[in-house]
Amino acid sequence: MKEMVTMHRLQEGSKIVGTKQTLRALERNQVEVLFVAEDANKRLLAKLTEMAEANHIAIVYVKTMEELGKACNVKVKAATAALIVNNSFSGGEKNANY
Repeated sequence: MKEMVTMHRLQEGSKIVGTKQTLRALERNQVEVLFVAEDANKRLLAKLTEMAEANHIAIVYVKTMEELGKACNVKVKAATAALIVNNSFSGGEKNANY
């Protein structure tokens, strides 16, 4: 149930979508929850998951990139997404429709 509540927050909360933006937000300690698609390239995402674990950030695994993209209201697949803390992200567009 907790995962469903968290996934719902992707549709309404302040979020970023995409690996580069998510990495940037993790480096700036701006991530509240990290979302990772299980079918994404593991090697590509290793740094993000390691950073999240090291900083005690919750990681939610979503079955597919397509499912994560839909949960984020974007028109493309997404390997990663993140809920950000208090609209703190300043690294480009957030909630962008790709």
